Amino acid sequence: MTDIQSAALGAPSSSAAESAPKISFVSLGCPKALVDSERIVTHLRSEGYEIASKHDGADVVIVNTCGFLDSAKAESLQAIGQAMKENGRVIVTGCMGAEPEQIREAFPDVLAITGPQAYESVMTAVHEAVPPRHDPFVDLVPPQGVKLTPRHYAYLKISEGCNNRCTFCIIPKLRGDLVSRPVVDVLREAERLVKAGVKELLVISQDTSAYGLDLKYQTGIWKDREVRARFFDLAEALGEMGVWVRMHYVYPYPHVDEVIGLMAEGKVLPYLDIPFQHAAPPVLKAMRRPAHQEKTLERIHRWREICPDLAVRSTFIVGFPGETEEDFEYLLQWLTEAKLERVGCFKYEPVAGATANDLGLPAVPPEVQERRWHRFMAHQQAISARLLQRRVGKRIPVIVDETQGTVAKGRSKWDAPEIDGTVHIASRRPIRAGEIVTVKVDRADAYDLYGTVV
Repeated sequence: MTDIQSAALGAPSSSAAESAPKISFVSLGCPKALVDSERIVTHLRSEGYEIASKHDGADVVIVNTCGFLDSAKAESLQAIGQAMKENGRVIVTGCMGAEPEQIREAFPDVLAITGPQAYESVMTAVHEAVPPRHDPFVDLVPPQGVKLTPRHYAYLKISEGCNNRCTFCIIPKLRGDLVSRPVVDVLREAERLVKAGVKELLVISQDTSAYGLDLKYQTGIWKDREVRARFFDLAEALGEMGVWVRMHYVYPYPHVDEVIGLMAEGKVLPYLDIPFQHAAPPVLKAMRRPAHQEKTLERIHRWREICPDLAVRSTFIVGFPGETEEDFEYLLQWLTEAKLERVGCFKYEPVAGATANDLGLPAVPPEVQERRWHRFMAHQQAISARLLQRRVGKRIPVIVDETQGTVAKGRSKWDAPEIDGTVHIASRRPIRAGEIVTVKVDRADAYDLYGTVV
């Protein structure tokens, strides 16, 4: 959970702070939801609202919820309850707001409930609760908008919604079908971010490789040339901006092969975040995963022939209904052959409204899920440790995230913030967050690298 602090957004003068309406904000969920929060906060700041650091004393609290899993819904309800207790004037938005009955049942006195991406509805609710007092000489918003990430990296959301119908997922019900942003709009936002000092763009959506499908890959004019609203064309244009470009939530469709060439040329980071979810054909079929029929291992091997430096990260689900011991062993063997650099694993959790609940497949007992999860993590840990040992003795570029004098933490080209490993850095000179430094790797463990600035 992210409590958005006023200090991070730039506080106005003391006289303005006394009169400006104050909004406390809680952002839950994935990076895509964080981008939604950034847009709402940007709207608020542009209208003169101040972002409060505490619920107590704020005029209104906004809670941007996550509704993907029951555990996420529970966290959202807990955040709403805390806001109601500490303040009492609460506006709820986000994925859980798409099905408001559970929220209303638990908290009938919330001021308003809106669904995901409903920026105008959120602002309408805020205006009704506490009208803005705008001062154009004080309430300045930077051209890139208000970002809730550190200054040196930013999430770039290229589309909303999803056309896939995975049986365990309700995202299309919450966020609708794929709606891609026009390519020029995306590139303009990226350019504004780079001009504001962003060194790393993290491209996100529900299905990044499907970008532009709904637009029929229409073209736009960018820098006196035509650019199509297509995954490759967008990646190529972003790769010309002189910053790190990292691709998330990519499905292994055949046309992804083209982007691997950009990675080999150094235009895009050699990193792909692909949510494989499983490897056993019966489980993938039950999950109704897109591209499940593709020969994924062959594709990964071919990618690495094109770009030997490529790192692939993924997430998997163990204990999906009907998963047998044979299916699970197949998954472990697949991991051995795939040699993925970064991997996360979740125990299957039923989601209300998901079609997986109606497949008629036997549930995997919780104790079996638990054992399989531990076996999965131990298996992958050994693979990750071996792969990271290859970096020892090498000199690699590292983007610095946190510093404390001559000691710092950062990330390599093969690590995304929050979800992947860390490079622990020692330096003879002070270094700043946002710098990209060359680090000689001295040692590695199962997840992290340790090295010295050279």
